[in-house]
Amino acid sequence: MLVAVSPDGRLQDLRADGSPAGPPRPVADLAAAIAEREAADQPRWVWPATADLYPMLLRAGVRVARCHDLELTEALLLGHAGRWGAPRSLAAARARLLGLPVPPDPPPRQPDPPGFAQGALFETTSAPPAAAGFDVLAAVQLVYADQLARIGAAEHPGRFRLLVAAESAGALVGAEMGHAGLPWRADVHDQLLRELLGPPQPVGPPRRLAELTAEINEALGLRGLHPDSPAEVVRAFARNGVDIPNTRAWVLKRVDHPAVRPLLEYKELYRIWTAHGWAWCDAWVRDGRFRPEYVPGGVVSGRWATRGGGALQVPKVVRRAVIADPGWRFVVADAGQLEPRVLAAVSGDRRLAAAAAAGDLYAALATDSFDGDRAKAKVALLGAMYGQTGGAAIPALAVLRKRYPVAFEFVEAAARTGEAGGLVRSWLGRTCPPAAAAWRDAGLDPPEEAGSAEMPQGGASGRARGRFTRNFVVQATAAEWALVLLATLRTALEDSKAELVLFVHDEVVVHCPEEESARVADAVTASAVEAGRLLFGETAVRFPLDVSVVGAYADAK
Repeated sequence: MLVAVSPDGRLQDLRADGSPAGPPRPVADLAAAIAEREAADQPRWVWPATADLYPMLLRAGVRVARCHDLELTEALLLGHAGRWGAPRSLAAARARLLGLPVPPDPPPRQPDPPGFAQGALFETTSAPPAAAGFDVLAAVQLVYADQLARIGAAEHPGRFRLLVAAESAGALVGAEMGHAGLPWRADVHDQLLRELLGPPQPVGPPRRLAELTAEINEALGLRGLHPDSPAEVVRAFARNGVDIPNTRAWVLKRVDHPAVRPLLEYKELYRIWTAHGWAWCDAWVRDGRFRPEYVPGGVVSGRWATRGGGALQVPKVVRRAVIADPGWRFVVADAGQLEPRVLAAVSGDRRLAAAAAAGDLYAALATDSFDGDRAKAKVALLGAMYGQTGGAAIPALAVLRKRYPVAFEFVEAAARTGEAGGLVRSWLGRTCPPAAAAWRDAGLDPPEEAGSAEMPQGGASGRARGRFTRNFVVQATAAEWALVLLATLRTALEDSKAELVLFVHDEVVVHCPEEESARVADAVTASAVEAGRLLFGETAVRFPLDVSVVGAYADAK
């Protein structure tokens, strides 16, 4: 059952092909009407954008089981057609179909921190009236029918349908997580900041940062150096006879100089103070909850982003303030070695898949091909995925090429396609941006041990683009596996009090009553198995999770 939704207060049943199954039905209270229909038959709601409509429903106490997000789907389809970044709104999709000028997407609304007063729009239980200049409900029906046809014409339509369903489910989860909020103890946060930084000062940085600044200046033989200025630090090291390309931590750790230790500590503490310090807590934590706005598919790899609050980059030390409610627990599940396992599944390399059937893939790889040297096995596999071409990776990669030729050729082929300016796709069909797109839009995160020094700072052409595309096919697929796990887990927890409160790449955090924690842990594990089956069918590859049941997020494995 499908029901199209217009924010101006109209609903319309649709047939499976997207054509109208009846006349539009005006409703006096959209939230109440959706709640009534949801209780009756749980249709799939077809609407312009989950982020614009679902938060209002949640504030009215209405949750839905399924939806089709036209905006997110349009973005996926545009990317699949090689038009990544083209306007994806309902208005833009309608205009393309009708041969009209395509309007740009409106800029995303920047959310107010929880402490700010919200306007009348957020106080009502009905959706805001549409002001699109066209019949929104008719546009929803028109665009949906067209999207169905384009999905059917995709390279792998069955996989792409799963991607669309998972992306839309992720949008529901993101809104629900923002609504529920992550439990956060402001008093504990204040205590740990004081332990790390010293008490806050009326003007300027806290005491510990001032002490480290003096220590760094002394070690470099300078006065007045600002350690938070990368350009100043690079010049200061040069005057001391040390040439460094930047001040990233992995670069500094390779330098033997007395200024390095206090500088690394300064960088870590400065980041905490500016990104998650007292001002952040005052702005973002209210009534014991941190409620950011999540952006599913916010980067091109399919990983999530946030608007405001930095929920996806909370430092481990700050997580000590994330404490479950009395009588509740966190179930924290983290997928280990996810991307190498994904490579084994998507490449079809039977030997690598056999290694990925083990609990520790790197150890199995080492036993099979690297004389028991786990570190060398890890360097080889990560080097292949991230395009490392020098150093210790050279002999390890030679072994990998010989022993696992199918997996090695899979990423090599993706790299060659990228170098030639071509497009590559994830397993379900998410497509990388064209070569003209900026590297900073990639959203891919190579680990330090995979040769980060070779990653380009700008542009995406030639070998640099090849490194991007070789990783895209793996990382984007890993993001899909995690998203399918999330959607499956959401369904499994429908009849419980458990709340999904955080999702970071391949880690899921559920807040639940203590008596439900064992059941939730089992549901998470089962969802990981189901995600692997839905994506890859019958495969020897396992996707194990480290599952912890804890009272504080920082205590998880």
